[in-house]
Amino acid sequence: MDEHARTPWQALARGRYLRSAWPWRAAGYLAGGALTGPPLLLGLVLLATVGVIAFPLLALLGLAGVPAAALERRRLRLVDSDPAPTPHRTPAEPGLLAWARLRYREPATWRELAHTVLHGFMLWWVDLAALVALLGLPLLLLTTPLQLALATDGEVKVLKLWLVTSHPAALACAAAGAVLLPVLLYPLGALAGARAALTRALLAPRERELRTLLTEVTRSRARLVDAFEAERRRIERDLHDGAQQRLVALTMTLGLARLDAPPGPLADRLETAHAEAGRVLAELRELIHGIHPQVLTDYGLAGALADVAERSAVPVSTELCADLPRLPESVEAAAYFGVCEALANIGRHSGAGRAALTARHTGGALLIDVTDDGRGGADPAAGSGLTGLADRIAVLDGTLTITSPPGGPTVLSLEIPCPVTSPENSAP
Repeated sequence: MDEHARTPWQALARGRYLRSAWPWRAAGYLAGGALTGPPLLLGLVLLATVGVIAFPLLALLGLAGVPAAALERRRLRLVDSDPAPTPHRTPAEPGLLAWARLRYREPATWRELAHTVLHGFMLWWVDLAALVALLGLPLLLLTTPLQLALATDGEVKVLKLWLVTSHPAALACAAAGAVLLPVLLYPLGALAGARAALTRALLAPRERELRTLLTEVTRSRARLVDAFEAERRRIERDLHDGAQQRLVALTMTLGLARLDAPPGPLADRLETAHAEAGRVLAELRELIHGIHPQVLTDYGLAGALADVAERSAVPVSTELCADLPRLPESVEAAAYFGVCEALANIGRHSGAGRAALTARHTGGALLIDVTDDGRGGADPAAGSGLTGLADRIAVLDGTLTITSPPGGPTVLSLEIPCPVTSPENSAP
């Protein structure tokens, strides 16, 4: 197969058609249409007959194209390398009734029905006739010597037209078939390409449907991000109000027990247990801070970024917009952890003496830049946490870009489109 051709028409235009797999893929596509056509025709006739007898069942005929079109889109892969996704939307509510109600309202359902009727009553006949005329004819000619050898009366009538009684004549027919086969493979591929184009025109989603599907995917992705952030907050609250409080109580109990115990091995073990409980409590507090820092909830993104800059191992100069508004929780969390990851990488890998952090909200987007004067040459693909961070920001339709020439400076730019959250909807 021509690796650059995506349809039979492209392969025909590039001159390598006969040396590729496209002729046989075209033949397989037309053969599939000839095989699926008769049962499809029978099914349509049965549905129409039953619908006339039991009128409510006639509604099923309108949905007959949905499964048939799904099969046709899968068959289309034989002769069209570009995927043909479903044009249908996902129902907002579960249940068969909601699914059927949505399908009846979609134009794609009626295009699929039109293709199904066309295929069942006409197209498969065209596929079958093309296979017989363009592939069967030369193959019958090629097998003339075999037919003559198997004939009991020493003669064979080729294509019901010519009577062949000698081996030279049979070989001449075979030679004619060998010449005719590659010639007829060209119109076979052209017909398969036309069939595929018709199928794509009727069954693939239109531009408006693609926009609708993209909008639904974007909204679904935003809902997933919001649900993820809500779950993080729930875990943070459970740890803060549950496990942390019990650890504090345990630490205080161990401290009092240590004070009451007489000097000796027991007091030493209580002191060790008290110190270990204190370390566990400190680790838990760090974990809670990493899940969702309280400063982000209390003071917003500007306060949280100022806090993380103060705690950075490398001195950081900050230029934070004084009126940086409250933004959706998912945006603030992604921006906060992005800056945390950037400053952590600067401290570990860059060799920088100073860093700078700027953040502002303009034109419906949050813009953050983190710059350092280190050695440069940063590569996000080398295993840093920036790859996962870029994926997280991409979920919010944002972008993360890194400019890091050898010798520096390194600039990490983060842009997340987001509206300003109203005060009553801002993070608590």
